[in-house]
Amino acid sequence: MTDCSLPLATVVATTNAPKTRNIDSTPAAFLPEVGFLRQSQVLAIIPISKSTLWRRIRAGTFPRPIKLSARVTVWRVEDIRSWIARQGLFDG
Repeated sequence: MTDCSLPLATVVATTNAPKTRNIDSTPAAFLPEVGFLRQSQVLAIIPISKSTLWRRIRAGTFPRPIKLSARVTVWRVEDIRSWIARQGLFDG
């Protein structure tokens, strides 16, 4: 909710301000310590397509998922954190 006492230009300027990047905004910072991630959650953190994700899994360059049931596939958070760290892209 915006503060009605501010001029509209101030509200727009603050909401459209470029976001600064800090260490806590890395993808690994948003992951829980343990647990599982569904495909949509993995793709929200790692900006690749579904096709690229599965191609990398087949090539052995991305962690293999775990089948919890016939229709549920997950990745261990620990595996994703480890993969991100190995890429050398983030300090997570």
